[in-house]
Amino acid sequence: MRAVTYHPDRDQFVLSHQPMPAPGPGEVLVRVEACGLNPVDAKIHLWHGQAPGMNRDWVPGLDVAGEIVGLGEGVEMWKLGDRVLYHGDMFRPHGGFAEYAVHAAGTLLRHPAVSSAVAAATPCAGWTAWRALIDRLKISAHDSLFVAGGAGGVGSFALQIARDFGVATRIATCSAANTEFVHQVGATHVLDYQRDNVLAEVQAITGGQGVSKALDAVGGDNDILAASALGYEGQMVELVRTVRPESYPQAFMLGLGFHQLSLGSGHRNGARGQRELVAAGEAFSARLEAGAITVPQLTALSLDLVPEALMAMREQRTVGKLVLVND
Repeated sequence: MRAVTYHPDRDQFVLSHQPMPAPGPGEVLVRVEACGLNPVDAKIHLWHGQAPGMNRDWVPGLDVAGEIVGLGEGVEMWKLGDRVLYHGDMFRPHGGFAEYAVHAAGTLLRHPAVSSAVAAATPCAGWTAWRALIDRLKISAHDSLFVAGGAGGVGSFALQIARDFGVATRIATCSAANTEFVHQVGATHVLDYQRDNVLAEVQAITGGQGVSKALDAVGGDNDILAASALGYEGQMVELVRTVRPESYPQAFMLGLGFHQLSLGSGHRNGARGQRELVAAGEAFSARLEAGAITVPQLTALSLDLVPEALMAMREQRTVGKLVLVND
């Protein structure tokens, strides 16, 4: 089969021919219809040392939509021909940038009633946004929200979720070039992080109260920015780094609360972790099917374009979603 492999010794993605993978016990073989490209795939050079046995045959690609064409021993809940969607395990080798992939049956979802390209665009970013806002922050119509990174995958889905749940004030940062896009996906107020005094603007928008909920989807020092945007007993979810409350002004006196979230950790935390992962995917897919959430600016790529696209993702702030679509 054709596949994109990662060569850790050269930090290079390569289109190659690989043997057809075989599903082990509890696994399925999936014919890949589509696979989303995500920053975690592109930045494999930052974490490949944590993956045991990574070599030049390693196929990345986490977000897969496709059809089951092979069943491993003990798989009973699924059958040949079922169309499925899943968020893969970054530490397993047979990912979705290929014609066929292998995945554990326990974290498969029924393919939602949307195209395979749209479905594959959602797990990493969309399910993360859902878990952050719904499972951790428990947003409601009574909340106000600040999102650091509104133009990215997680941020653009988070703004849509917040709008769907009736959050009236939805503030997001982005570059000036992406202002219109961020408004379109649900922000009521868009701030240029390069030009605006973001915290002063947040205070003005909220009448000096700050927001009740915040999400950092960027990293760097944006956790400090998001925490500083919070008002009394506000809560924040950090997606990129470990939270550091000692760096957040007035964190104790304001009674702030902080959460961390790693979507893929569901794969390695037993049955409970798997259930949380699947539940988020099912809930998000239901809103996707209902049209409450859309995938903005989706660009389909053929397999031969994936290596270049992954390297380009390291160098720029991607707007919209790139998805491998197999013929």
